Amino acid sequence: MDRIALIGCGGSGKSTIARQLAQILDAPLTHLDAIYYDEQWNPLPQEEFAARQEKLVTGERWIIEGNYAGTLPIRLAAADTVIFLDLPAATCLWGIVQRRRRYRGGQHQADGVYDRITWNFVRYILGYRRTMRPRVRNLIQEHGPHVQLISLTSRRQANRLVDRIRAQAPPMP
Repeated sequence: MDRIALIGCGGSGKSTIARQLAQILDAPLTHLDAIYYDEQWNPLPQEEFAARQEKLVTGERWIIEGNYAGTLPIRLAAADTVIFLDLPAATCLWGIVQRRRRYRGGQHQADGVYDRITWNFVRYILGYRRTMRPRVRNLIQEHGPHVQLISLTSRRQANRLVDRIRAQAPPMP
């Protein structure tokens, strides 16, 4: 597990799991939202967003968290592990409620939290398993047949994975 792409619906816990794994594995972490949005929520042009990811994936070790299906093939081609947080919509909606209560909205780069709830975002979460999950699975099959795919369908499974990786990791100096 040297090059990990962590993907899943908004509110699924990608940022939290990514932070935990980065600490356990002592691996550099990139939150794609931190690259994609500026302070005023303006998106980076798609070509530049893709170019930055192309550069990121050349590293020996990394954890990159974020969905962004349009550029997912870049990460899949270079990853050795994909962790797909495939949680139910209700769980993801609860995740964004908890995030809002904790962070009160806005951008919190240190934690990888970009908390901007809109009706489009809520609709995206509600339709993720119906529309995005098949697309993501097809992209994994097409661009990442070599990866170790870890598909998790509950927070309990995600926590168990983190605990298992922590138990197997060498002690930090």
